[in-house]
Amino acid sequence: MALPLAKPPTKRENNRIRAASRLSPAPQLLHLWHLASFDAPTVAVVWAFAFARTAGIHLQPWIAPLLFSGTWSVYVGDRLLDAYRAVHSGQLGTLRERHYFHWRYRHNLIPLAACSAVVAAILIGHLMPLVIRERNSVLAAAALMYFSGVHSPSRLPACLRKAGLKELVVGILFTAGCVAPTISEMHFVAIRMKAVWPLFLCFAYFALLAWCNCRAIDKWESASADNVIFLHAGLLTIAGMAISATLAFAHPNLCALAISGTASSLLLLLLDRMRLRLSPLRLRVLADLVLLTPAVLLMFEAYSA
Repeated sequence: MALPLAKPPTKRENNRIRAASRLSPAPQLLHLWHLASFDAPTVAVVWAFAFARTAGIHLQPWIAPLLFSGTWSVYVGDRLLDAYRAVHSGQLGTLRERHYFHWRYRHNLIPLAACSAVVAAILIGHLMPLVIRERNSVLAAAALMYFSGVHSPSRLPACLRKAGLKELVVGILFTAGCVAPTISEMHFVAIRMKAVWPLFLCFAYFALLAWCNCRAIDKWESASADNVIFLHAGLLTIAGMAISATLAFAHPNLCALAISGTASSLLLLLLDRMRLRLSPLRLRVLADLVLLTPAVLLMFEAYSA
């Protein structure tokens, strides 16, 4: 049975949502891309194929719909559960535009997310080799444990939340899901790299980039006035430059990937400086859009081919 909102959105929140409909088509599409949870799946697919490209691995075409459908189902479920908990506790102040969107269209999104999860399961069952399926089951179990813990009645202690542990776990699991197809294929093809450690160095950097993205969104949406994100993004930018310089001669492909990640961290830093001049919704959209810098590598490869 449909559950009504315990307290309707405030006039200010309704004005934000209505304002989006008066934007030009391009911002409207970008806002929908975020509100409908298409942002994270897009980033997942781009990162996965960028990791594979730098390792000299050609991923099968079915990997893209698998990653997109699986990630989308998880994010829709996460946002619906967040909205459900806020509705029943009366804490609507914790909800954002994306939560209101999911709650408003929950009767459409729930069956669509269920179908998307079924599509992912079919792709895994019919196209993914058994040995890869067994390895990836460990990652799936870790993600399920995290998902269950976040939405359980007993939340993380306040000190751990302030330290960004939740966002760090999200960053690691998200990046691990993106690099998993590449790591799995490395057991079946000849690797062009002299060692695997540079790939894991880039994995660690992108996991921290995902963590910084999540922390920035959390800080911006809580209207925090500190400079933590500026500091984190600045340190990540410097670290990215150092990694790029280290990999420049021996691993040019991974160097290009590190440069794209460095560009993302630099753009996050600039967004933090501009946060007071942007609406919360637009700031949230741009925070995920800047993570798509590795798409430049994929477009360059497609053009070169």
